[in-house]
Amino acid sequence: MSHHPDLTTSVINGLGWLYLILFAMNTVWTFRSYQRRDDVRVTAAWAIITALLAMLGIAHVTGGADPDRFLIRLPAFIKSFVDLGADPVTYFVGSTALFIAMIVLRRWWTKPTVAWILLNLSILFLALSMTDYDFRQIVGKPDNVPIVSMLFIVGFFTWLFFKRAVDNDDRIASGRPLFEVDNNGQEKVLVWPDLVYTELICMVVLTAVLTAWGVALQAPLEEPAAASRTPNPSKAPWYFLGLQEMLVYYDPWMAGVVLPSVIVVGLMALPYIDFNKKGNGYFTFNERKFAICTFLFGFLPLWISLIILGTFLRGPNWNFFGIYEPWDAHKLEVLNNVNLSEYFWLDVMHSKLPTAAAGDDFWVQTLVILKREIVGILLTLAYLFLLPPVMATTIFRGMFIRMGFLRFMVFANLVLLMACLPIKMVLRWSINLKYIVAIPEWFFNI
Repeated sequence: MSHHPDLTTSVINGLGWLYLILFAMNTVWTFRSYQRRDDVRVTAAWAIITALLAMLGIAHVTGGADPDRFLIRLPAFIKSFVDLGADPVTYFVGSTALFIAMIVLRRWWTKPTVAWILLNLSILFLALSMTDYDFRQIVGKPDNVPIVSMLFIVGFFTWLFFKRAVDNDDRIASGRPLFEVDNNGQEKVLVWPDLVYTELICMVVLTAVLTAWGVALQAPLEEPAAASRTPNPSKAPWYFLGLQEMLVYYDPWMAGVVLPSVIVVGLMALPYIDFNKKGNGYFTFNERKFAICTFLFGFLPLWISLIILGTFLRGPNWNFFGIYEPWDAHKLEVLNNVNLSEYFWLDVMHSKLPTAAAGDDFWVQTLVILKREIVGILLTLAYLFLLPPVMATTIFRGMFIRMGFLRFMVFANLVLLMACLPIKMVLRWSINLKYIVAIPEWFFNI
């Protein structure tokens, strides 16, 4: 008997209740379709899907079949196919492509029926994936359960924004009142009692949910810390996993201090550099395309996706694992990361790295270090100081005219600093570039 079976009786029964919840959800959706007098074929299709989910749930809850012979599970070839692309390059390219598709196809996937189908497919994928032991160990950890729920919450509110934005864009194009005006009019809502009552109800409901959560799930507590026995992998809390992933590509001072500070300062500066007054108080996409795309790219592919990567895909020794792949602590990946200075002097100039003699004074050593890293220093300075003027005279010329010199320079540098992360990730994956500027003598690496 396997010590790590993919399916057990308790897992089968638990998935059965999940399918029954899906059955109840789709029962309501089928009734909604009937009430809206949709096409008979559409309503019949939802009724058939609902009936199949009911039979699926009953088969799991009441069935006494041997778990080893239970047929309703994720096929092995699908797991192998998914794990085949389990590498950072595929993951980042896929998440970026998904982000672009989300923007381009926003009118399609925000339709209620399409969104409902996508929700059903995501829950079914999660349920079928739970039939794999290794996936279940990752997703079922008490630390990771909130992150799974967070993904659904982020998906819902992203859908809600785009749905309202698409609706308002259509209203603006046709000269109709905005959704917010059409539904609420110009009526003012008082803080007391309207807002306070709503907040009180939310507080009571959230307290009840957290209490039930604390009773149902075991607290993720471990044994007392010991220097002789450290966790592998040692992970930060979920809200710091994005920063921990940055440490793969940047030094701690850059990933843990500079970039987070730039994010905070940039958010503080946004109200002062934003010249577009449209979109205040209502949802829209067409009137604020650049701002929304920039924010969402920083939030979804560069933050949420890094949390997913660090939570579900980073395993022992911080290696990359597929979602159905066992976390083998003995897995070794050969890495041969090279600094830009080594590329330049060894491969381009075909000479050895400039090094100072042991007895040279500080200024001589400084000159040697600057000579060794001159290419990286010049590229960094050009990136931060030459690119903004180029941006101002080309693709961002209109913004530069409306924002003025100072505001545009702040804006351009914030955009360039945000782009540092994906650029460094691509350089690491493509040419194994470790640092653009590497000065370990001064603890300064970029």
